[in-house]
Amino acid sequence: MTPFRLALLTALTIGAASGACGRAGKPDAPPAPARTSAPSTWQPRAGLRQMRIWPGAAPDGTFRPQPPESVQSYPDPGATGGISAAVLNVSVPTMTIMPARGHANGAAVIVFPGGGFQKVFVDLEGVEICDWLTGRGITCIVSKYRAPGGNDFWDDKTQRRITPAIPRALQDAQRTIRLVRSMAGRLGIDPHRIGVLGMSAGGYLVAQTSNIVEPTYRPVDAVDAVSSRPDFAVALYPGHICRQHGTFDPKLPVSRAAPPTFIAQAWNDPVDPICNSLMYASALDKAGVSTEVHLFAKGGHAFALRHGSEPVGQWPRLVELWLCAIGMVSA
Repeated sequence: MTPFRLALLTALTIGAASGACGRAGKPDAPPAPARTSAPSTWQPRAGLRQMRIWPGAAPDGTFRPQPPESVQSYPDPGATGGISAAVLNVSVPTMTIMPARGHANGAAVIVFPGGGFQKVFVDLEGVEICDWLTGRGITCIVSKYRAPGGNDFWDDKTQRRITPAIPRALQDAQRTIRLVRSMAGRLGIDPHRIGVLGMSAGGYLVAQTSNIVEPTYRPVDAVDAVSSRPDFAVALYPGHICRQHGTFDPKLPVSRAAPPTFIAQAWNDPVDPICNSLMYASALDKAGVSTEVHLFAKGGHAFALRHGSEPVGQWPRLVELWLCAIGMVSA
């Protein structure tokens, strides 16, 4: 039996984080109304580098013709200034590099924000996550992948669920991992300590990139000869794995070659049922993959770095301890 741990956490007392050592219905997105939507390309804060991941146009274009990229702002009391942003109509996928602060430990994490494959919640589930990781000496990269229609999603236009024949978001995710690994020397990271972390729809990309390592697009340059397999994976409240009638996603193969995986979700998640985490963890364990699972009584969906005073808010510390335990970072 592999080191599979299922922790049913209704109460957990852990000190504040310190140094490191599916569903079949509507979209999995934070339930926040939009305040404004401005047609402009998302830009990270000053000092951060955003770069295109493809040397030319992204392969296979977009799911359907779409308007230019725009940034949607919505109320978020937990964010600096009380406002967070989501990016709509992404046709030019990018990655934003956030260098480790203080002593860099050589590890890197590529973050896939959620958004139901309709949009990308680049602040709550992207930049904020990287702010935590970079403070722990980890280089962090925020992925802005193609949406809408980059993967299985709820289509507002037709009011039905659609699974595109071409997984464009997965193409972008694979390319981002390859690109980061190819830049390891320039980024000052270990090419064998590159992980992925995703939330909600991003958690599905974590599962896909962990198990699907063959290119889902035709190679475009030498970067595509580099491995896209992550060295570790963190899936938070993943979706799209547990399909209708509680069946496992038939297009997600689970391989014994998948990396060590950390999964966390809340039992009362109203968007992505807990079966997403349970089914994926069970499949990984059956395949012989080291898997750690933490299920919290409360936390809802899209808890990200919110709820710091509650048990669910301690997941970052648990990830730090786990990264030490699997040898990806040192004390």
